[in-house]
Amino acid sequence: MAHILVVDDERSICELLEITFRKEGHRVEVASNCETARRKLESQIFDIVISDIRMPDGTGVELLQFCKEMSPSSYFLLITGVPTVETAIAAINAGADRYVIKDHDLVDQLRRAVRQVDETLRLKTEAGYLRRELRRLTGQDNIIGHSAKMREIFDMIMTVAPQTSRVLITGETGTGKELVARAIHENSARSKEPFITINCGAFPESLLESELFGYVKGAFTGASENRQGLFRGAHGGTLFLDEIGNMGPPMQVKLFRVLQEGKVRPVGSNEEYEIDVRVIAATNKDLDKAIAAGEFREDLFYRLSVIPIQLPPLRERREDIPLMARAFLERFRKVMEKPIEGISPSAMNLLEAYDWPGNVRELENTMERSVALETGNVISVSVLPEKVQRGASHENPMRPIQDNGQVQFPEGGIDLEKSVQDMERAYILAALEASDGVGTRAAELLKMTYRSFRHYSKKYNTR
Repeated sequence: MAHILVVDDERSICELLEITFRKEGHRVEVASNCETARRKLESQIFDIVISDIRMPDGTGVELLQFCKEMSPSSYFLLITGVPTVETAIAAINAGADRYVIKDHDLVDQLRRAVRQVDETLRLKTEAGYLRRELRRLTGQDNIIGHSAKMREIFDMIMTVAPQTSRVLITGETGTGKELVARAIHENSARSKEPFITINCGAFPESLLESELFGYVKGAFTGASENRQGLFRGAHGGTLFLDEIGNMGPPMQVKLFRVLQEGKVRPVGSNEEYEIDVRVIAATNKDLDKAIAAGEFREDLFYRLSVIPIQLPPLRERREDIPLMARAFLERFRKVMEKPIEGISPSAMNLLEAYDWPGNVRELENTMERSVALETGNVISVSVLPEKVQRGASHENPMRPIQDNGQVQFPEGGIDLEKSVQDMERAYILAALEASDGVGTRAAELLKMTYRSFRHYSKKYNTR
């Protein structure tokens, strides 16, 4: 059954449609204005949105455009009691799936439309396996984002994938460097050949050499057989060298020689083997500084970074956080078989405000933890990690006021103005959570006028 959002400022219409579709087994939520609807669309995934065109704080067409940005797969049905040619054209141009006039036949028309959408969803589910597999292979299900910075990354992937040039991917830990490398491979002519990864910082120097280049029997103690190594294993495909910045100088010399000559010599062997491997490297280190410090070879850097790709940290693309959080929620709720339908507006605001020093990986872990702990049907503030709840960042992770009332400063001190603002924002969010998003009730909890509450809500972008 479908998850439906009904948006109309006429209470009778909302109640009628809610009763109608609940009787048919659908999950239904209602919103009486555009602002409430937008908050629901930010925190939940709806199969169908049914919206009036004219509302006090906006139009259904504007809401349609917002919905297409947040959830492109949702079906959008526009209804109106004042039909005009202009509104019909605007609805069609904006991408509405159906335009329905409010008359005596409204419920029957919407019921038929929802049944058709429901059947379409069923067919998509049945046919979805191959599509999901294809998208998984091209990396589009794993690299999530619709921000301008991520669109540039997607464009770069599709541009460089058909080439054979080496790629150097840089970015902080947890930004998804391996996902980008895999997407480049899967969109290249080498996609049917091996994609092999190795973390260069996880092996001692001697072991890394034998892992990459292979060895012959008797080359060292424990070498009881010949082994071809990862370069030869990736012949025809792609070898992903993760954390290349942790590779020691002697190993850098040997890697440079392989890249220059296109041949590998197994440890303990006099024989060389030609290789056809596309090398993609990645690091979270600043290699320019490492070169200046004599820790990384400049000639190797230029061999590896024919095409550089810089991945932005999550804090620099906060507009992607709601989309990513919902995607992780969908994955983990299915795995854990929990009836969680979305993320509360207050919890989503905290997720967007947090700096995410661990980037995408930290957000993924946070959503897994939240799904595991949540006992309701939406992710609430209470199940988020404490550091996310209080808005801590990697720059200022400690609270100066401890539970015993004493003041304790972190080593680098604190930003007093920011700390006060963080506390104000936290109380605003907590009040909204406790009042189910009703601003007047939240203002009463904080013992302030509703006008003052609106000022703080606007200041901290909590509504």
